[in-house]
Amino acid sequence: MAGRERAPRVRVVRMSVEQPLWRALTAYRVLTMVYAVLIFAFGRDKFERPWVAAAFLAVLVVWTVATLPKVANATSCTKRFLGVDLTVALVGILLTPVVDTQARFVDGPTLPSIWTAGSVLAFAVKGGWRWAAFASSLVAVANLIGRGTPSRDTLHNVLLVWVASIAIGYIVEVARASERTLARALEIEAATRERERLARDIHDSVLQVLAMVQRRGTALGGEAAELGRMAGEQEIALRTLVSSGLVPTARVSEDSARGAVVRADGGTRDGDDDGDEAGWCDLRTLLAPLSGPAVTLSEPGAPVTLRPAAARELTAAVRAALDNVRAHAGDGARAWILVEDAPHEVIVTVRDDGPGIPEGRLAQAEGEGRLGVALSIRGRLWELGGTAELISVPGQGTEVELTVPRGKAER
Repeated sequence: MAGRERAPRVRVVRMSVEQPLWRALTAYRVLTMVYAVLIFAFGRDKFERPWVAAAFLAVLVVWTVATLPKVANATSCTKRFLGVDLTVALVGILLTPVVDTQARFVDGPTLPSIWTAGSVLAFAVKGGWRWAAFASSLVAVANLIGRGTPSRDTLHNVLLVWVASIAIGYIVEVARASERTLARALEIEAATRERERLARDIHDSVLQVLAMVQRRGTALGGEAAELGRMAGEQEIALRTLVSSGLVPTARVSEDSARGAVVRADGGTRDGDDDGDEAGWCDLRTLLAPLSGPAVTLSEPGAPVTLRPAAARELTAAVRAALDNVRAHAGDGARAWILVEDAPHEVIVTVRDDGPGIPEGRLAQAEGEGRLGVALSIRGRLWELGGTAELISVPGQGTEVELTVPRGKAER
């Protein structure tokens, strides 16, 4: 394996459904600013106070040009900017009857004209349909106040902006959800391909050597037979590990400025096998070493993520349950570990085919100071905000169900 060319450690795929909307919004603001200025230039004779209109449009031009970087991406477009931007549009609408007294009675463009829609669209792209509904409602109120007695055309335009902005905000939310789903699919695909590559390499080298040691040791007998038996056990454990697909999963981050980033990492950092304390840990990677010839591990195909501290405590509780199986169920007992990843909780069930626990034995053990179940299992789950349910029927084995609620475990 040392002579093989190592696969690239990191593969980065950038994608953004949202970014083209910001580029379109930037162009829209510039074009509508020019449009508002041209309307004033060609119709300035009808304004009773043209100097007021000119002053406002000068502010509008400076504001639009100066804030172009603010509408370049979601990170730059802050709530404070959106508030000031919408205020500029509302002031322009309310100033329209001041500079043109006929505006209250004759339908015509306001001072900012269709530039106002760009301010509302910024709310829609940034925060979705709820933000769009808020901004467009304020614009509608300002238009109704400015017109005094709104005509049918005014109501039509107000309703059009309101419906269009909410629709665009909803589309943005759907696009973001689709982007996250795609990122997750690419993450799973990257992990699966890396697992298959590792499985091929291990099968071609390590597993074949272990199988050969087992055959030769059994044939030679004596101490070599014991060595062969150990090699056979390790071969089974390694095959279980490979087939379970426990490879480091890709990390997905949300870069609101440049789109989602899917990062397929080929390994963990040195000395950090359990993941970052401030991040997440795949519970399957911690439970995998517990499987073996007498212990079968069944887990979902996708990562089961918990905070590292919670994952380690849950693994320790599972290990304590397996220790009880080995200590009380006999050498020939088998155990099964089942991992279930529910939306709001993680459930790990440890079941064995031993003789079971006699009624009252746990209470007697606690009275004698043997607190393996009380502290090592139930105590750990209690600290995580979870529960440990033990069901045992004499002659039919024992089942321990460990439940960790995600909300409490993450805190």
